[in-house]
Amino acid sequence: MPDDSQETPIEQLVLRARDGDRASLETIVVRIQDKVYGLALRMLWHPEDARDAAQEILIRVVTRLGSFRGESAFLTWVYQVAVNHLLSARASRLEEQRLTFDLFARDLDEGLTERPAGAEGAVDDALLLEEVKVGCTLGMLSCLDRPHRLAYILGEILEMDGPEAARILEIHPTSYRKRLSRARRDIVAFMKAKCGLVNPDRPCRCRRRVRCAIDRGRVDPRHLLFASDANRARRFPSVLAGIRRLEEARRAAALYRSHADPAAPESLAREIRRLIATTPRSLAAEETAGTSVRIADRRGQSKVRRRRVLGVFSRRLPWRG
Repeated sequence: MPDDSQETPIEQLVLRARDGDRASLETIVVRIQDKVYGLALRMLWHPEDARDAAQEILIRVVTRLGSFRGESAFLTWVYQVAVNHLLSARASRLEEQRLTFDLFARDLDEGLTERPAGAEGAVDDALLLEEVKVGCTLGMLSCLDRPHRLAYILGEILEMDGPEAARILEIHPTSYRKRLSRARRDIVAFMKAKCGLVNPDRPCRCRRRVRCAIDRGRVDPRHLLFASDANRARRFPSVLAGIRRLEEARRAAALYRSHADPAAPESLAREIRRLIATTPRSLAAEETAGTSVRIADRRGQSKVRRRRVLGVFSRRLPWRG
């Protein structure tokens, strides 16, 4: 990937990319891929579903760069592209279960045990606890419908101000505030009633769910979905102590913010690099030209999708010779 050490303003990179600068286009992808993937992961729960969605979103950003008019910050526009895709994307594997807060509550009540996880090879106990914590709290978000989930993620987890979040969601700021308020109310009420991390008086603790999660196949100690940093996981008890010093209404959001920032898989950037490198010169000739992009879906099958090219590339593509 290109050297990004000079931290060129991203709007300047956009201008260069629209003039046919391949390196600038690749740098833009590097700058935004973690944010796009992080939003998709919080929305869709499973990393493979998030990767598929993030790849779709990045392709849309790359192929629609010519439609960015500078009427907002570039990252705001990227989030708009992401939100529009995530609102209409097919259901994730967790959404297919049609979770509600009532169903989730019953599952939590049935899945508590004092039995130790047992010998799990070289997996650190702290990592297993982190895996359960992140998986469980992200699962709670799926009990919200997509519009309310997005409002909560933007406002409470990513801490965007109201006007920017409303612009991303393309709704009136008053409507956004109401949507965020309802989402916050539901998440806070559920965590106060069920989550022992937020409310110490509740019985559910991550350590009491590990054994059940492994037995039910929700956690595979050999292939953790969310936890990878053992040192960070071991520090969580001190982080939790700080969270519990907050007012109850603020603890839920603080718990989500304590998660490690998701990092996009390298395969994401690799796919976008391939798209940039293999785009034929003819695509720049007409805004209505189409390109076939072969990507792998979450089942590993190959599929071809048609993408509209909205003037991203100039007629002169210097990297194509």
